[in-house]
Amino acid sequence: MPGLALSQFTGPLRPGRALELGCARGDDAIWLARKGWHVTAVDVSSVALGIASRNAEAAGLMEHIRFEEHNLALSFPEGSFDLVTASFLHSPQEWPRGDVLGRAARAVAPGGHILIVEHASRAPWSWSPENTRFPSAHETFTTMQLAPEEWAYHCLCSIARTATGPEGQTATVTDNVLFLQRLS
Repeated sequence: MPGLALSQFTGPLRPGRALELGCARGDDAIWLARKGWHVTAVDVSSVALGIASRNAEAAGLMEHIRFEEHNLALSFPEGSFDLVTASFLHSPQEWPRGDVLGRAARAVAPGGHILIVEHASRAPWSWSPENTRFPSAHETFTTMQLAPEEWAYHCLCSIARTATGPEGQTATVTDNVLFLQRLS
């Protein structure tokens, strides 16, 4: 099942080459491949990539998805893409998230899009400390160090959604969405 923001924001786009950062089990990559995208799906975990690969194989979509292992602070997939996605690309360890997201944006081909979905609040069952401060969408954009005139801003906002926890509990949480189109 794809993320809600992914299906809402990228569903109307014409398929091309997509890059998913932090693919985990491969749900979003598989959804994109079903929509006609050729996907490079990346994760730091070889275990996650193995699960994602098996899920893509079971879905009959291995010819549309290439899986790559990258520690994005150290290496990055080659090429340019019509769509780059990063959903909840957070880490409990210190790492250069703004630099990684900036590099992701620079991998977007002219006319292409980037979709970043990130936590803007803490769910009650979260592993993050209660005093965690989450950046706003504008703060995240600023850390990416992009030239604002090179991007069209389709969404730079916060949205509320109902999240389900590991024991079936629910809570309203807030996410930031950055959906941008590269102009040049």
